[in-house]
Amino acid sequence: MNNIIAILKKQIKDTFKNKTVLIQFILFPVLTVIMNNTVRIDGMPMNFFVNMFAAMYVGMAPLTAVSAIIAEEKEQNTLRVLLMSNVKPYEYLLGVGSYIWLACMLGAAVMCAAGSYTLQGGLTFLGIMAAGILASLLLGAAIGTRSKTQMMAASVSVPVMMIFSFLPMLSMFNTGIAKVARFTYSQQVVLMLEQMDAQSLKPDSISIISANLLLFTVLFILSYKKCGLD
Repeated sequence: MNNIIAILKKQIKDTFKNKTVLIQFILFPVLTVIMNNTVRIDGMPMNFFVNMFAAMYVGMAPLTAVSAIIAEEKEQNTLRVLLMSNVKPYEYLLGVGSYIWLACMLGAAVMCAAGSYTLQGGLTFLGIMAAGILASLLLGAAIGTRSKTQMMAASVSVPVMMIFSFLPMLSMFNTGIAKVARFTYSQQVVLMLEQMDAQSLKPDSISIISANLLLFTVLFILSYKKCGLD
């Protein structure tokens, strides 16, 4: 636990030095607050911008941030130094993963505050975001583990991030895309956010997000076994 906390503190300090990672956490929450309070269109659904940017935030921030961090530390041999200092791989991953998850949840809390939710609705919103962020984080960790350099991680994570971030938006205008997008966690996040009453959440949405979590966990385990963190 001491090692995990130490890694978490290290990542907090490193983030303020790495503007590329830092902006991932603040961009969409800030855009949500601005757009939600300045744009008014007749007939626009309540919390329209909150739901739209929340899905993009889930698909982008955790994935790109964790993949960049792991790949950068592999490239600079920082990770090797940590492992030689008796920091176990799972401790490192828990430390980095916990940090990314908490940072993204702070952004999700800002989005929630910008929306018009009851207490129950707000808790439901944060629960949905937590599951989506975890799925994105696991996928990003798999990409970062397989990548030898930060540039390699970016070349893989950017197109993957764009797919999961923009599929929900594109599915609004194309039924063919919607049929494919429904099997992704980011699309299910959007659908669940549109059903803010916790009692109306469809079992299908929960099952698809759970399947995505399982798939990304398997991908990470396979990536770890193939490339390792040693």
